[in-house]
Amino acid sequence: MINMVRVVYTGGEHGYVAASEVLKGIAEVFHVEADPDILAKQLQKSDAFLDASMKVKITPKMFEESPKLKIISCATTGSDHIDKNSAENYKVDVRTLREDPELLMNITPAAELSWALLMACARKLKAAFTHVNHGRWIREEFPGIMLKGKRLGLIGCGRIGGWMARYAQAFGMEVIGYDPYIKSFPSTIKPVALEELFDSSDFISVHVHLSDDTYDLASEKLLSRCKSGVVIINTSRGQIINEAALLNGLHSGQIAAAGLDVLNGEPEIDNHPLVNYARFNDNLLITPHCGGYSPDSLSQVCARAAEKIKYKLLDLNIE
Repeated sequence: MINMVRVVYTGGEHGYVAASEVLKGIAEVFHVEADPDILAKQLQKSDAFLDASMKVKITPKMFEESPKLKIISCATTGSDHIDKNSAENYKVDVRTLREDPELLMNITPAAELSWALLMACARKLKAAFTHVNHGRWIREEFPGIMLKGKRLGLIGCGRIGGWMARYAQAFGMEVIGYDPYIKSFPSTIKPVALEELFDSSDFISVHVHLSDDTYDLASEKLLSRCKSGVVIINTSRGQIINEAALLNGLHSGQIAAAGLDVLNGEPEIDNHPLVNYARFNDNLLITPHCGGYSPDSLSQVCARAAEKIKYKLLDLNIE
């Protein structure tokens, strides 16, 4: 048995409790604020980092100043906030939930938020709430889009895209999808070329990981091809959609509404152009990258992330 070692954790309380239980008797888990300066100091004396927040970029300097660090285990599928070259150079394992497809298949909050944003855009809920709060009651100002018979285009047809297709089918929608990495599409999704998806969809929802291949995937050129009145949903990463083109489409009316859970540059968003637009316009809904965050799911994913740290520490027999 190894001596007690040090693990630093950032994220919600439920995840901290779950991780602490998994690592009980092996490591002491410290729950720290997701602040760059605070986290950097904590990493300098830690053997492992369990990241359930993704709010802090893990920089080359952090790796350089953290000689004890052996593993970063993310309770998320994404890890684009971590400098991978430095991790490799300093022999720090980076693990994510992309390794756990069976676990993820039953983690649905991100898909549920995606669908909630789609429906909120279709029914103009943000504007309707404000309307009533101001003491008014004129329903004709809020014509909704009937989902039945409309076409939903999914960019990415894996786990979350698959759930979106199921939800859409329950509402009587036609579902098409683009995903070059899937050989056999679910029966609920008709595969199409990316250009056709943008040309013909009434709703477009993005569900892919950020990579060199997906950066600016929803480009200015493709967004310009959209049908007038299209609704765009993005709960993946801000960099996947050309945000300037999205903003132009909202201004022109070609894009009727958008629902976003992610932004390029988050969490520093106070002067973000899309946030500034949303402050004065009701057809853009932005949530703070909370799609995957729920107590139920957080406990499960943090327990799994903690298991990876446990196995790594036991394997190294750190003393």
